[in-house]
Amino acid sequence: QVQLVESGGGTVQAGGSLRLSCAASGSSLISYCVGWFRQAPGKQREGVAFIGSFGSPSYVDSVQGRFTISRDNAKNTLYLQMNSLKPEDTAMYYCAAKKCWIGEYNYWGQGTQVTVSS
Repeated sequence: QVQLVESGGGTVQAGGSLRLSCAASGSSLISYCVGWFRQAPGKQREGVAFIGSFGSPSYVDSVQGRFTISRDNAKNTLYLQMNSLKPEDTAMYYCAAKKCWIGEYNYWGQGTQVTVSS
């Protein structure tokens, strides 16, 4: 079992930056694939950034070049550095984890709100 707790959300002006953190407990994230998802009001949840157990990141096109996902295995924490934020990045952001051979993410945090004002 993995427990995930996000932090670092807030309100920022367009062009600004935020760094989200996701602290894990109950199990080491070393052997998990992890990712960040977001959901805006009235929209479906979308995957934003992912990183495998060997540290290979991938991003949705809309955040490529602006967001960076990273993991600190010593701190058992996942991060999402978000730069050049846009109003359309406004959403609830969730971190998630799964064993890499499983299709669906099955461990989720409670979410942290990111609001980007224009």
